Amino acid sequence: MERRPAFPSSFETHFIDIHEVLPEEEDKGKTQKIDKADHKRINRPIKVRDTNKRPHRSLNRQVSLETGFSVHNWESKAKDDRRVLTRSGRSLGGFDSANRIGLGAPKGDFSLFKTKSTLSKQNPLLPSCKERETVSQRNDGSTGLDDSVNESVPAGRYFAALRGPELDQVKDYEDILLPKDEKWPFLLRFPIGCFGICLGLSSQAVLWRTLATSPATKFLHITPFVNLGLWLLALAVLISVSFTYILKCIFYFEAVKREFFHPVRVNFFFAPWVVCMFLAIGAPPMLDPQILHPAIWCSFMAPYFLLELKIYGQWLSGGKRRLCKVANPSSYLSVVGNFVGAILASKVGWNEPAKFLWAVGFAHYLVVFVTLYQRLPTSETLPKELHPVYSMFIAAPSAASLAWQTIYGEFDGLSRTCYFIALFLYASLVVRINFFTGFRFSVAWWSYTFPMTTASVATIKYAEQVPTIISKGLALTLSFVSSTMVAILFISTLLHAFVWHTLFPNDLAIAIKKRRLVKEKKPFKRAYDIKRWTKQALTKNSSVNKDSDKAGH
Repeated sequence: MERRPAFPSSFETHFIDIHEVLPEEEDKGKTQKIDKADHKRINRPIKVRDTNKRPHRSLNRQVSLETGFSVHNWESKAKDDRRVLTRSGRSLGGFDSANRIGLGAPKGDFSLFKTKSTLSKQNPLLPSCKERETVSQRNDGSTGLDDSVNESVPAGRYFAALRGPELDQVKDYEDILLPKDEKWPFLLRFPIGCFGICLGLSSQAVLWRTLATSPATKFLHITPFVNLGLWLLALAVLISVSFTYILKCIFYFEAVKREFFHPVRVNFFFAPWVVCMFLAIGAPPMLDPQILHPAIWCSFMAPYFLLELKIYGQWLSGGKRRLCKVANPSSYLSVVGNFVGAILASKVGWNEPAKFLWAVGFAHYLVVFVTLYQRLPTSETLPKELHPVYSMFIAAPSAASLAWQTIYGEFDGLSRTCYFIALFLYASLVVRINFFTGFRFSVAWWSYTFPMTTASVATIKYAEQVPTIISKGLALTLSFVSSTMVAILFISTLLHAFVWHTLFPNDLAIAIKKRRLVKEKKPFKRAYDIKRWTKQALTKNSSVNKDSDKAGH
């Protein structure tokens, strides 16, 4: 028999039995609810239960008469550490989280990534950002989190939250800052990776100029107008892409900063200057003077070198963006520009700066190559879909062989060494066809073109030095493959951009949270627990030995 505490009648405990309401009892139920609600207002019960006889988790569902909030198996759900989120930009934990500061943006509000305006500073009548945040926090009763958009996102966070050809797709259990169920503004969807299109077209202009002017391919009688058409096309695409991205920098600079912190996309900030140097090298003969003006090299190489100091400094000084943490195949793009700059410096007549750039590029190429080849356990795990940029392995040694040949005037032993390394890597990737299939088309596919074209140009230079049927046949084969790849990708890009309108989906990669919202599981073992493990092992050993001794006696 259940004991109940003796209290005055005004403090009696009221228990309500929850059962399904049948259709015929619906009217009666409404009347009873009203009576009980009135009774509850008058007599507020204080529940005192006997904890000794209370069974553990006896109710699977409890209904509070004061709030009407229903809890279904709350204790069991709390144990789930990886709860799947809906990634709508409004399901960021808690109740009504879409309206809280620092947690998410309301539907259609993309001001998180807009360039910060100074209008509020100039006009004292407008409230400042801090004042608006304070007012919002007072209204919502919440405190802002340290997930501000303009703060640096750790490089490992991108690897943990993203997947895809260029780490551009959010994993299923991750949430984003912007709404996913509507189309974002075009500038916010325009990625820095579009400069990969310019890389592919400008390198093709260099290839067809080499085919038209090289003695090894003179028997093909290729007209220089092919080079002229490709050069003009590459120039037009570079101008349009650069203009669009400049607009993005003006209106959505916070999104550009997010791309700069991205471990893959940061390397494409080198691409515009590499494209400009490619266009200077591959200019048509009717437009190209015998010796280029040094100002051309200075204007293209200066911003590249400054950005290089920034990135290489991060690799050297360590921290969260050290090379063993952020190394990926697109890191070769920050190295290849040194060799392309060395080629252009040699063409303007500055051989010493060309040798300097070649030395810097080759030193860092070796470091990146070893880091990526052996895959240090401290580095982040690359996603399976990050395959198109693996062709960047070919680009650096091919460009190094071309730069050395341009500086010293012959395809000597060092040039051939770099070229043979590139040829072996080319073959090792070609035989793995399945390695580059099975994922959707994106701008990242243009990463195939630039390394393949550079290897084709290096093969033509090798055929000039070793004019055999095999070398010439290899040069023609690689040139045909690279040109075919560029043509297919160019047509596919036009179809996806102007016909199907699928080339620029919502750029979810820049909208990830700085920290995960779900509770992450702690590792089972930690390095600093080595002493505790040793003591536990010794204790277990001693207890086992004592038990065995007792059993023996």
